[in-house]
Amino acid sequence: MEFSTNIYEEKMEKSLSNLQEDYVSIRAGRANPHILDKIQVDYYGTPSPLQSVANISVPEARMILIQPWESSLIKDIEKAILSSDLGLTPANDGKAVRLAFPELTEERRKELVKDVKKKGENAKVAVRNIRRDANDAIKKQNKANEISDDEQKQLEDQIQKLTDKYIAKIDGAMEAKSTEVMTV
Repeated sequence: MEFSTNIYEEKMEKSLSNLQEDYVSIRAGRANPHILDKIQVDYYGTPSPLQSVANISVPEARMILIQPWESSLIKDIEKAILSSDLGLTPANDGKAVRLAFPELTEERRKELVKDVKKKGENAKVAVRNIRRDANDAIKKQNKANEISDDEQKQLEDQIQKLTDKYIAKIDGAMEAKSTEVMTV
């Protein structure tokens, strides 16, 4: 049985993309419609993504405008936003819902950067756990005499290179998001 590093690389890639999805929901003072990606609205008894029941736009830097296809959804949209952990208060004019983004305080920015770093560290731990699993599988194959000691060393080196590559990508994502959050 040939040992493949591909499944471990896919798992590391998944950890990185999960981190990037988490970062999208951290607001950096500017209006970003992606913070609404996880919000579900009750649409005739079915939880539906907000994007599927309304038009979402960013008319100015600190405002998101949500125009539902049906005006009867306005109350449900407001309720969904209030019950989310966005910390934004929706305002409606009977036709649309507006989300105003207040200027972030220095203190709040620092809290957000801590959160960014914590999520990044969790992603790194996930990547290191994947490395450990891969190395365990490699050792198991060596013990069963399916691969030689040299092959074991080569595979462990490949896994380490993958780990280093994904840790560097995570560091890059952490740095970029921290900079974005601290930019006034």
